[in-house]
Amino acid sequence: MDHPPDPTPVVSAWTGHVVVCGVHSDGVRIVEQLRQAGSTVVAVDAAPDAALLRLATGQEVPYLSGDSRVPATLEGAGIGGAAALICVEGDDLHNLATALVARALRPELRIVVGLRNAAVGRALADIGVSVVDVGKLSAPSVVEACLRTHSHELELGGESFLVTEVPCERAGTLGELYDDLAVLAIRPGGSRSVVVAPVPDREVVPGDIAVLVGRAAQIRSRGLGPRPLGEVATRFVGARAPRYSRPRPTALLRYLITSVDRRLTGVLLALGGLIVVSVTILLIGYREVDGRNMSPLDALYFTIETIGTVGFGDFYFRDQDPWLRGWAIALMVIGAGLVTLFFALLTNALISRTIAQSLGRRRVTGLSDHVVVVGLGSVGNAVVDGLRDAGSEVVVVDTDEENRFLATVRRQEIPVIIADATVPETFDMVRLAHARAVAVMTSDDLTNIEIGLAVRDLLGSRRLEVPVVLRVFDRQLADTVAASFDFRYVRSTAALAAPWFVGAALGLDVLGTFYVGSQPILVVSMPVGKATPVDGMKLGDVAATIMVASVRRADGTSAHLPSHETALAAGDVAYLIGPYEELLGMLGGR
Repeated sequence: MDHPPDPTPVVSAWTGHVVVCGVHSDGVRIVEQLRQAGSTVVAVDAAPDAALLRLATGQEVPYLSGDSRVPATLEGAGIGGAAALICVEGDDLHNLATALVARALRPELRIVVGLRNAAVGRALADIGVSVVDVGKLSAPSVVEACLRTHSHELELGGESFLVTEVPCERAGTLGELYDDLAVLAIRPGGSRSVVVAPVPDREVVPGDIAVLVGRAAQIRSRGLGPRPLGEVATRFVGARAPRYSRPRPTALLRYLITSVDRRLTGVLLALGGLIVVSVTILLIGYREVDGRNMSPLDALYFTIETIGTVGFGDFYFRDQDPWLRGWAIALMVIGAGLVTLFFALLTNALISRTIAQSLGRRRVTGLSDHVVVVGLGSVGNAVVDGLRDAGSEVVVVDTDEENRFLATVRRQEIPVIIADATVPETFDMVRLAHARAVAVMTSDDLTNIEIGLAVRDLLGSRRLEVPVVLRVFDRQLADTVAASFDFRYVRSTAALAAPWFVGAALGLDVLGTFYVGSQPILVVSMPVGKATPVDGMKLGDVAATIMVASVRRADGTSAHLPSHETALAAGDVAYLIGPYEELLGMLGGR
């Protein structure tokens, strides 16, 4: 960089730096990764999160207080000499306005923005702005954790690769067990801790988990291909069609029959019993003037008209036995009472259903093997879409009756409970005892941890069977929570999405991000330029924790899972997989 930062910098004259607008969760993670990649960074925000601002400035990152939508603010941040601008404010409109202002000031500037609106994103892409949707990028990792597929399909150099976790079935070395496949990592004893890029002679024992990388056909031919640990196939494995269906005429009847107000069913049964008893009594005791018995149809007809308080007068009891006249009186009183009660309960059920639909609520009755998603923000909505595409049934819990995503889930016939997820009774409503997983996706870390602990207690003996996936921003906090409270699936959406922002800002081609245990993994393609540090480098000299999955040569040929003696040459493209800190650090300084 031409001008390294100092304690009181004047950044307007800097060149080659990256301007990051938005000192919030994603912004701070992006700043961290840019610094790890060796970039100089300037942070801009009019109202930053105080705690996160301290994290950013603690990395010797200068901070400018101002609205990034104002040209003077961007000029003060040195946009005239900046290499790139990243805008990750919490509001889509703010990000859009900043991108348009920056494009007007520097038409050739590399601009990256975080947006959730697909239509606006396509419009910005048309004018050369890179658009990143945090929710869509991080959702697949959450879906994978909920359905426990532990597999990722990658397209590297025109070849389909799989990254899949398999249990080690016998003791031995990795070279003996998986001689023709590459081992990306080992999770000893199936724990969250990860050993990345283990050596081939490392010993493993049954219970260890090996993370393998290879061509999809090769892995599947050995019977090691991705398969879900549950019964629901996912889109990583070949999804079946979602089980949601269009509303049918019988939907209302099913709702009434399965309503939690069981009194309605009881009244219907009582009415049916009364009708059967009345018809039987009339067939036995009623006599016409000519001495004939009442026919079954006449008996049913008289019973219904009496219960319905119609009384057409076509049947008389004046000449009948006293006990039969007593039964007629009882039939009128009991029947009228039961009919009145039936209509009262029916009206209550219909009104409750109407209110429930207007608030986005649906009673979850008879549902099992579903996933409960708590928090219907942009990330939660993307997770719901991913689960639904995977063929899994979903129940959503949110506290906001005005949530803008409610209309979307209503159209998909997804049950929504508007309630506080920190209250145990809420999870009775969503049938937690029958759920296959819980994803806690609110935007507040403390709330997510609180809900996660409550769910863990409610699950009791099923806590090891049911994945509880927590969204936690701070990666260090995520690791601490996972270790202290024994949560197996803690996901930082910022950690998953930040490499895409950094890669786009630095001109890198990021292909994917996912978790192995507690370790975020990055997949990138690296073009080899002439006279660059990697030109002529042997793959064995690449960082120890980075795997080269494939190399596409300048002549169009490819070398998959090449040996350490393979050398890179100008014009090659290497496809790298590894921990994002090491990859960004290596690629940022290449």
